[in-house]
Amino acid sequence: MERFTPVRHLLSLNDVTDEELYAIVDRSHAYARGMVPMNRPLADRVVATYFRTTSTRTRTAFSVAALRLGARLVAYGPGDLQENTGEEAGDTGRILGLMLDALVARTSASAAELRALASWDTMSVVNAMTEDEHPTQAVTDLSAMLTAFGRLGGLRVLYVGEGNNTAAALSLALPRYHGTELHVRTPPGYGLPQSALHRGSEYASSHQALIEERHDMEDLPDDVDVVYTTRWQTTGTVKHDPDWMTAFTPFRVDEALMKRYPSATFMHDLPAHRGQEVDADVLDGERSIAFQQAAHKLYGAMGVLEWCLAGLPQASRTATR
Repeated sequence: MERFTPVRHLLSLNDVTDEELYAIVDRSHAYARGMVPMNRPLADRVVATYFRTTSTRTRTAFSVAALRLGARLVAYGPGDLQENTGEEAGDTGRILGLMLDALVARTSASAAELRALASWDTMSVVNAMTEDEHPTQAVTDLSAMLTAFGRLGGLRVLYVGEGNNTAAALSLALPRYHGTELHVRTPPGYGLPQSALHRGSEYASSHQALIEERHDMEDLPDDVDVVYTTRWQTTGTVKHDPDWMTAFTPFRVDEALMKRYPSATFMHDLPAHRGQEVDADVLDGERSIAFQQAAHKLYGAMGVLEWCLAGLPQASRTATR
């Protein structure tokens, strides 16, 4: 099988350099703005999707992205591959890599299986969400912010809710832009993975940025550009505390919180549960870009697939830093 670039995976944002992240986000933003000629850069490539758990936005985005970029598409459901009969993930990846150019996979709680699928370096593997990280969601979010604000450098984000895989990915991405601030407020016991917080702090230190996490809603930042939340019951996870909702209730995004920041934009990775993590008036209000943000799933998927399989030009320094 002819290959035009070295095999590239997006398993974790920690695996990509700053410049690679900037290039992916920049390309996603360019697709969103209609600034990229649709010349089918992935013509004659074969991309497969493999989703064992539910997905509306991510699965649709990568399927449509592959087709729009000129690739052929194969779709696997949760019962289709021999992993269900006990085949090791590495063996599955070895075989798929002889036939596919890329595999977009949402398989299990951890990233270990994805790394096994990618271990032969014969096809690109894209993490479509694990328990610990949702890297393509961060690409989506940064592309949406860049489109909404015209810049990423210096943006201030207040994230409220569970320190889930979306929050972890954001903490590994936003602090790599100069002067950004990420204020994370999570219920006690539901914070960011310590590895993500530690690595995000290292990125922040290198880029004169800020990331901080607290487990209350006291002493909120004076001003932010974005208020961001996600649903409290993350896909594929279960709360073991039967009274978990009590701990989460103070972290709901309501009109009172939004009134503290009259110029802030509201974001949500969807799906949303109105009346739980966010009030309907906020989600459906004029300051919400949650559904425009969801549209950026497609543009993010296009940027990721093109980076994996065809390479990308260097990002614009004025647009993204």
